[in-house]
Amino acid sequence: MAVIDLNADVGERGPESLADDLAILDAVTSANVACGFHAGDPDTMRAVCAGAVARDVRIGAHVGYDDRANFGRVDRDVAPDRLRAETATQLDVLAAAAAAVGGRVSYVKPHGALYSRAAADRSTAEAIVDAAAAFDPGLAILGPPDSRLLEAAAARGLTGAAEGFADRAYLADGRLVPRTQDGSVLTPTGAVAQAEEIACAHRATAADGTPVALDVASLCLHSDTPGAAGLARDLRERLERAGVEIRAFA
Repeated sequence: MAVIDLNADVGERGPESLADDLAILDAVTSANVACGFHAGDPDTMRAVCAGAVARDVRIGAHVGYDDRANFGRVDRDVAPDRLRAETATQLDVLAAAAAAVGGRVSYVKPHGALYSRAAADRSTAEAIVDAAAAFDPGLAILGPPDSRLLEAAAARGLTGAAEGFADRAYLADGRLVPRTQDGSVLTPTGAVAQAEEIACAHRATAADGTPVALDVASLCLHSDTPGAAGLARDLRERLERAGVEIRAFA
């Protein structure tokens, strides 16, 4: 039987989206909680963590660049020492929110432009992993397959989990289609089909039709994808009908 974790980025849009975030948590097994730098605030963190604890959903620190104006989706050249300190700060804030409702942080996943840079840049990857290891050597790291981030996690003895994306289109080289291009976010029908293909066949079909090998432990859904709450439910139902076991990776 195939086994996959379903994760979602939550806590990014404030109290007005809390109902949607909680609906997403009904379907996923891991929650990437915004830690206040690219998005999020203490009250929302606490509420989302409480929802995760009530549903036995793992809590992950979705750490990003300190750049709320651009939602953390613009690349920045941040020195490793500063990035290590910023990651540690975000971990501390989320851990306090989780502890207040009886939860704990289980893993770290970079957000947006930081995720992309950590995939390819060794110093960025090592700064994030160093901060995670110093905070708790039992934390897992969620990131792109065959990335510098997962290499750094392995070098520090942290568990690394490769991630695929249900709702984002792929290029033939395995990277995501940039959000500036049409078709970068899949339709609900396309996302559900891609999730099943990745979970069951260990591949995705790129935008140009090329098959892309993807052996991953987790599938991501973005909470700002239109209709994300309903899509999360549909993803889980489709995968379970296909015989996939949905189980947290951390």
